[in-house]
Amino acid sequence: MWEKLRVVWSIPELRKKILLTLGLLAVYRLGFQIPLPIVDPQQVKAFSGSTGGMADMLKQVAVFSASQLDQITIFGLGIMPYISASIIFQLLGSVYPPLEALQKEGQAGQKKINEYTRYATVAICVIQSWVYVRSFVANPAYNFVYPAYLDPVTQRLTLGWTFVAVMTMTAGTVFLMWIGEQIDEFGIGNGISLLIMAGILSNMPGAGMSLIGQSSLELTGGGELGIEQLLILALMFVAVIFGVVFITLGQRRIPMQSAKHVRGRRVMGGTRQYLPLMVNQAGVMPIIFASSLLMLPYILFSWVDRMVPVNSTAGEFFRQAAGAFARGGGYVYAVSYVALIYFFCFFWTAITFNPKDVSDNLKNYGSFIPGYRPGKRTSDYLEKVMFRITYVGAGFLALVAIVPSMISGSLDVSPLVANFYGGTSLLIAVSVAFDLVQKIDSHLVMRNYKGLLET
Repeated sequence: MWEKLRVVWSIPELRKKILLTLGLLAVYRLGFQIPLPIVDPQQVKAFSGSTGGMADMLKQVAVFSASQLDQITIFGLGIMPYISASIIFQLLGSVYPPLEALQKEGQAGQKKINEYTRYATVAICVIQSWVYVRSFVANPAYNFVYPAYLDPVTQRLTLGWTFVAVMTMTAGTVFLMWIGEQIDEFGIGNGISLLIMAGILSNMPGAGMSLIGQSSLELTGGGELGIEQLLILALMFVAVIFGVVFITLGQRRIPMQSAKHVRGRRVMGGTRQYLPLMVNQAGVMPIIFASSLLMLPYILFSWVDRMVPVNSTAGEFFRQAAGAFARGGGYVYAVSYVALIYFFCFFWTAITFNPKDVSDNLKNYGSFIPGYRPGKRTSDYLEKVMFRITYVGAGFLALVAIVPSMISGSLDVSPLVANFYGGTSLLIAVSVAFDLVQKIDSHLVMRNYKGLLET
């Protein structure tokens, strides 16, 4: 392994790409240490160190958005507005004909779509940062804002300083978008994915220290984690990594044969190949969608609960409903989570994989699947196979998603610790790291070196 790392650093072009990527990621992390000019860092630190309610929800959002909403920094929104804009345009590309035509124009069309995505990102940033500042940062209940920036009469944040905070956070997200694009073009790996992974890894040491502080070297810890529980966590950690790699590499290879072509006296074609279909075609997007959507009932019921009388029947109902949809809320939350993951797995696969287009491409290139006529029969066969393997991939994602809740409930571990070391965060980190290794391998193989994963 040390010899392979030496080879990686000995290639000047690859070394420059890695150093540039590390430098941009360092700038990304540096921005999370710069708070908004209107907030009191001591109050923010006290809030971010608390648990339960709004604090836990904001920490959960940070897992998927490369953000730290509980820190109120210039990069507070993270990269999620750009991800949201990209998803919107990808979905519109399948239902809006002009955008679909742009997608088929190749590089020129993709360049135009990227331009529209940037504009949409700015608009989403302005809306999200305005809501975030007015409803959370400027909320008198949290006392985040310095008194000098409050209106003397209403004791609310003035409109001018609200505009400054909104523009600062919008500029921060746009700068992160630029960092991601620079990594894509001049660095190594996928820029946006690396930003998300860097945000996850930055929180893992804190979760690890929390786990150590909760642990004991005895078999029964008396409220602490014993040796047997730590062993179970370690086994879960290894099992999730193994499962992520297995499912990420998992393929259903469809046998495919090309037609023979006669050119003079030479017979060309007729070779047997494989059409690889990924088991987890949707990646981690279903988990992100499901987690984001499940936050809405919790927020809605909690807001209604505060509006109705405390001791009333309606208040008790909405309080229980909010608790049911809180993360780790039990049976209702788990069933809803799994159902949404399955739905979004099939939905995202239907958006990104079109059996008819694949069938037409095979027909145009003179290839066919043995036993199935080109055209509709091939398309129906591919759709049936994709349905089966998507069902398996969705089951794996659902298992990974509910593992933190199972660990938290059975071993009495903090949900955030369980999530970092046995669930979605680990899934994202391992998937991105594996993609990065593959990108480095492509550079090594191109120069006739062995890849990092080769023996």
